[in-house]
Amino acid sequence: MRQLVLEDGTVFAGEGFGSDRESIGEVVFNTGMTGYQEVISDPSYCGQLVTFTYPLVGNYGINRDDFETVNPAILGVIVKEHCEHPSNFRSEETLDAFLKAKNIPGISGIDTRKLTKIIRQHGTMKAMLTTTDRSLEETLKILESTPLQRDQVKQVSTVKPYVVPGRGKRIVLMDFGMKHGILREFTKRHCHVTVVPYHTSAEEIERLKPDGVMLSNGPGDPKDVPEAIQTIRQLITRMPVFGICLGHQLIALACGGDTSKMKFGHRGANQPVKDLGTGRTYMTSQNHGYAVDRHSLEQTNLTVTQFSLNDESVEGLNHNHHPVFSVQYHPESSPGPEDTAHLFDEFLTRIKNDQTTLKEDASCLSVQI
Repeated sequence: MRQLVLEDGTVFAGEGFGSDRESIGEVVFNTGMTGYQEVISDPSYCGQLVTFTYPLVGNYGINRDDFETVNPAILGVIVKEHCEHPSNFRSEETLDAFLKAKNIPGISGIDTRKLTKIIRQHGTMKAMLTTTDRSLEETLKILESTPLQRDQVKQVSTVKPYVVPGRGKRIVLMDFGMKHGILREFTKRHCHVTVVPYHTSAEEIERLKPDGVMLSNGPGDPKDVPEAIQTIRQLITRMPVFGICLGHQLIALACGGDTSKMKFGHRGANQPVKDLGTGRTYMTSQNHGYAVDRHSLEQTNLTVTQFSLNDESVEGLNHNHHPVFSVQYHPESSPGPEDTAHLFDEFLTRIKNDQTTLKEDASCLSVQI
């Protein structure tokens, strides 16, 4: 038997699967009906125990093609029922076997609907997955004295730069906890991508002579990476920049805006976002616990371009003077929805337009000389 103990004293008892290790983290919920492998391997879940609201998880197994990273940073998996015998031609192993191999504990057989309602009412909180037979009082003391992980970006970012070669535009991708889906989208468009650590300076990036810079998704509080904020502040005036998720929040901070922690965040698929320019509503994949404060943008050079139809939080930004834009959701979403994959084409178009403008400016300058 395994227990999930919340810091408010609520206890859920169920069956253990995956690793037997004890784990303490922030308990959150994801509402997606599919994509459990992508969620489990998403670096943005670093330090978290993830509750799947869909009642059956593991029914199509695990395969090597759907990972978002090689080494998952998730701390635990919470499900109503996990499938022990998956049925899918692509399946290579069971969810249980995968979690054992990656030393990730799981619990099944609990009322995930009740747990989700508790999180919605009280907000995200600390929790422990344990098989140890200790008293509730002891467990709560351990929970109280154990801080949640901070500086998660440092844990999941690449240690050194590497190149994914291509013949198209040269992109520098700042890795704050990058999903492989971002690389897949750029590869489809034949881009030459150099992935760099989160703390790479603007000068180091400029030496790579990129056509544009991509700011990836990632876990935790965006204010925990001040060095990245400083780098982005310098890059904004020098080249096209596109930010996703954490990258979106970092652009806001670099331009003088602010961010704050959400009560329980947005995690799941098919979340509606409205585009203020076209009036169109997109269905999006989301995973974040922090959001950009709309009022903090009033004195900046950023304009809100999209917002959530669920809670009106800021979902898109555009710089008023430079080819810089960002979205809070995931246009590289896998398994979907794919409504917003065109934003990668928009980024490449902005790069092309910026290069055309620079050539025209240079031509005018040579004529004047």
